[in-house]
Amino acid sequence: MAKDDRSPINPFTGKEHYDTLNDDEFLAMCYRNYYEDISQCVLLDNTPYGQLVLNVASRLIRTVEDFLSRIGRYDYVEDYYDWEFHLAQDNQVNAYCMPGGKILVYSGLFSIADDEEKLAFVLGHEMAHALLDHTRTKFSVHQTKDALADISMIGSFALDLLGFENAGAVTRTAVTLADIGSHYFLTQPWGRDQEYEADKLGMIIIHLAGYDVNIVPDFWQEFSGENANTFDFFSTHPSDDKRIAVMRESLVEILNETDFYSGPVLSCA
Repeated sequence: MAKDDRSPINPFTGKEHYDTLNDDEFLAMCYRNYYEDISQCVLLDNTPYGQLVLNVASRLIRTVEDFLSRIGRYDYVEDYYDWEFHLAQDNQVNAYCMPGGKILVYSGLFSIADDEEKLAFVLGHEMAHALLDHTRTKFSVHQTKDALADISMIGSFALDLLGFENAGAVTRTAVTLADIGSHYFLTQPWGRDQEYEADKLGMIIIHLAGYDVNIVPDFWQEFSGENANTFDFFSTHPSDDKRIAVMRESLVEILNETDFYSGPVLSCA
């Protein structure tokens, strides 16, 4: 199934996310990167830890697919998400889920995710990024921002050719400042919002899968903060007191929720 054959409404947010990308080219790029990573790794899929990754990932995928079936939105993943997961021998404390459902866990992650519940949250969080189309949205935003900057810059040189050199110089300065500003005030804060979304959806997924979601805020508190520079996963997922507070608020909401199926679970996120 092609992306355009699905409803454009994300089933978890109830919104149509910003998307300017060619779907085939985008997924092909993601898959190339994934298989390139795998080709450079020693895979540990047949080890006890590898089987744990397989079992947890399979359980979470079944949970997501059951959830989407119950709300009548199985079209979102059917013949589109090509789930695959591997454990790689690598000291990185990290994991990721590519758009389209390609998951890679590095063995160093087990130095912090030392039980099934913690591993489930890390995988649920990364799967949530893919299910919420976060990478696609960020690529689309940067693509649009770069296109607008290019058009404005070309226009500034056109002003030079027409004899309005001062106006052209002012325009180029404005474009440069706007590009810097968009990085810090648009794309960076948007990234933080995406992390909050992935935290909450990841918590919902592991809760529906039967894992103990109570461990999440304390797990994040324990290994983030001063340890963020030591552990790759936390250094690439910035954490602060506000984020942990939001996790605790989400925990209360999730544990008190009696119906996850009547509306988008992140409609108020």
